[in-house]
Amino acid sequence: MKRHLRHQTVFRGLRFPILATAVAAALSACSMTPALPDFDSITFREERYQDLSAMRGFQSCRDEAVDLDTQARTSGDPARYLASARLLERCGSDLGPDASTVSDDVRMRAYALTVQNYLKGGDAGSARRNLERFKQAFPDRDLYYPDGSSFRETMEVLLGQRDPTDFGQYATLNVSSALKDEMRRVEYWKHN
Repeated sequence: MKRHLRHQTVFRGLRFPILATAVAAALSACSMTPALPDFDSITFREERYQDLSAMRGFQSCRDEAVDLDTQARTSGDPARYLASARLLERCGSDLGPDASTVSDDVRMRAYALTVQNYLKGGDAGSARRNLERFKQAFPDRDLYYPDGSSFRETMEVLLGQRDPTDFGQYATLNVSSALKDEMRRVEYWKHN
């Protein structure tokens, strides 16, 4: 029986330090100072909201320009091609430093459409300027038409940025066969 009492006394003696440690741990978990807002997360949210707003604004603007392009193709009106190209340019310039919020692929397609639409609208100077901007913004990248021809090479040929002696039999150019045939026809009639 003495052994049982001694065990209870030891347990009672340990109960206070265990309880005190538990209370201290609980109190240390509760901070007595009010929690300050996490400014980093608020800043992040604001920046993310601005990025999303810029992206949505660009997409809305681009969709409007693409609608103008569709109308131009339907009507064949050069003025609508020019309006579409100018609107797309403004969409890109409105992005400014937020350009990184829009994917490179989307921006490349917008640049390409401005080049094509300026050319179709009869403003070859603006088409050349935007083709150079395209090359500077995306130096090692290109877009391809459904037939597999290169956007860059096709526009360079159409805008006179390729030397006719580079054409040869056009085998090395990645342009459509219709464009190759047309360039061969032009070269033939220049010499005959």
